[in-house]
Amino acid sequence: MDTRHPMNTHFDIHLWMGRQLACIEDALSSWVSAATLVESGHHVHSDLVTAMRYAVLGGGKRLRPLLVLAAFEGVCSGLVQNSLQEEWLEEAARRGAPDQPMYVEKPAETALRAACAVELIHTYSLVHDDMPCMDNDVLRRGKPTVHAQFGQASALLVGDALQSLAFELLTPDDDCVSSAHQARLCGLLSRAAGHAGMAGGQAMDLVSTGQVLTELQLLEMHRLKTGALLQASVMMGAACGDATIDVQQALQTYGAAMGLAFQVVDDILDVTADSQTLGKTAGKDACQQKPTFVSLLGLERANAYAQQLKNQALAALATSGLSNTLVLQELTHLVVDRNK
Repeated sequence: MDTRHPMNTHFDIHLWMGRQLACIEDALSSWVSAATLVESGHHVHSDLVTAMRYAVLGGGKRLRPLLVLAAFEGVCSGLVQNSLQEEWLEEAARRGAPDQPMYVEKPAETALRAACAVELIHTYSLVHDDMPCMDNDVLRRGKPTVHAQFGQASALLVGDALQSLAFELLTPDDDCVSSAHQARLCGLLSRAAGHAGMAGGQAMDLVSTGQVLTELQLLEMHRLKTGALLQASVMMGAACGDATIDVQQALQTYGAAMGLAFQVVDDILDVTADSQTLGKTAGKDACQQKPTFVSLLGLERANAYAQQLKNQALAALATSGLSNTLVLQELTHLVVDRNK
């Protein structure tokens, strides 16, 4: 059954993504640069910045920043509560065509900073995860991993620097991000990345290699390792638009389902796609004897579970009370039905 909103016939998700990705890439390139870091008062080691740019600007789906911007737009198109939402709506109004889904070509400053901060945290985690002491991988985003290209010591520092830069983006010296938004966004991101989120999930992953986990144990591991940051991406977008409590609760449920769905599909692709398609080493989980949804459930049940999670995510959007969740709906379909 196609659960897309009937207005989706008027909406081109790829056009929306192209515009947002252009903004994200420009912002990342600007903020992860020697010139910008020097302007902010830092002494910059050029080799470190080169390696940071190699890690960040090397492609990737950018799903997490897209979720930030999609949630922000979803909240702003249904509510007008603050200057950020008003800025978004004014830009959408200039676009015209009121019968079309609302989106803008350039996100508000706070939402864009939040989107880039999430991507920096995600990239730092990939840099560290690929190192020999963790997953020991040499291919990421279709090119050598950072430690393979620059050495292990540099890779460690790149991850550290990217993590710190993420929080610098959320706490600028000027007043472009309100103090309330700074506190809320830093709280969401730090909790998702720390011991009760991504880092904790990675620790569980390390000790579970070669073990047989129960379904509940596997769900908990990936709720933390992968799901926490994806869920935080949605919640940070909602926070940028000052979503109501009811909307936050619905989007939290949506983000949780999306986070698990992404990991289930990742596990499926690890056994069904090749390295060239994935841009990373295929079959790695089986070689390293890591517990996955495929190893636990089998391929057919894993596919069915991914579809179940997709329906849960879409159902949560339907209960959010937001008048426009088209972008989030389409991103949900793209995540679950992707081939890489």
